[in-house]
Amino acid sequence: MIRQLSIFAENKKGAMHAVTQVLYGAGVNMNTLITNDSAEFGIIRILVSDTDLAARELMKAGYLCHSDYVAAAEIGDECGSLNQLLATVNKGNINLDYLYVTYSTLSKHPVAILRATDLMEVEEFLQARGYHMLEKLD
Repeated sequence: MIRQLSIFAENKKGAMHAVTQVLYGAGVNMNTLITNDSAEFGIIRILVSDTDLAARELMKAGYLCHSDYVAAAEIGDECGSLNQLLATVNKGNINLDYLYVTYSTLSKHPVAILRATDLMEVEEFLQARGYHMLEKLD
């Protein structure tokens, strides 16, 4: 499993730059970033080189953030790879809270980031079906 940081930020001009400026100032490298927004606030989910340092610095800067774990399954870089993973997840009757795809700089393969209630179950299920689960991306 990989630790992910979720940051709650105002949905306004310059908000993303302010977050990346804090991380840059702390020397934290971002591997993956994805945002979800609403009218007033957004959730920024990031995978970083140092989750604890990033969280500390962002909280010092006034951001509400927390870390949690996500499963990371390496998938192929060809048409249908994500579809095949999701078909496998469906066969296991696993409910995903959310999913996004990133890239591993180590293996040079796409990686599906999965959030579900029981991540250990997800990892064990996918490993038993031949998926390589990652503990870090860089």
